[in-house]
Amino acid sequence: MMKQSSSISSYWIWPSPVGDLLLVDNGKGLCRLQFQDGAHPLAIDVQWKKQRSPFAAVINELEAYFSGRLERFTIPLSLEGTAFQRAVWRALKTIPYGKTVSYGAISKKIGNPKASRAVGAANGQNPVSIIVPCHRVIGSTGKLVGYGGGLPIKTALLELEQSKQ
Repeated sequence: MMKQSSSISSYWIWPSPVGDLLLVDNGKGLCRLQFQDGAHPLAIDVQWKKQRSPFAAVINELEAYFSGRLERFTIPLSLEGTAFQRAVWRALKTIPYGKTVSYGAISKKIGNPKASRAVGAANGQNPVSIIVPCHRVIGSTGKLVGYGGGLPIKTALLELEQSKQ
């Protein structure tokens, strides 16, 4: 299990249509959305407070997303990462709902066309999957590759989005 810093103040586990999601807030915004049913669930720090109230807006937007009524998330995020990771995550947020792009296209978008592998690594470190839509990134051949929640969840998210278009 992965361990997160104890500076985070609250968490909630939300039973989504693709499995339990651990939502974590550090007082500045959502800093983690983790698939708990997958291979890498996040360990819950004993100092975190289990409380739903900080996540009301997150849950409302996730419910709207899963029902096909929301294409772009607006909730406050508090993401920590390197400058390169943050650039990749910003680029991910520009991928249109229901569309896919390659790792190479993201590397070009951030001005580093030879960084496809590094983009893949940053994509894999995305702390708020679904909200920062890393599921919309595919291999250069058009095949689905890698996803923290597993390829069946990546497929389900893409099918949800493409069915609403």
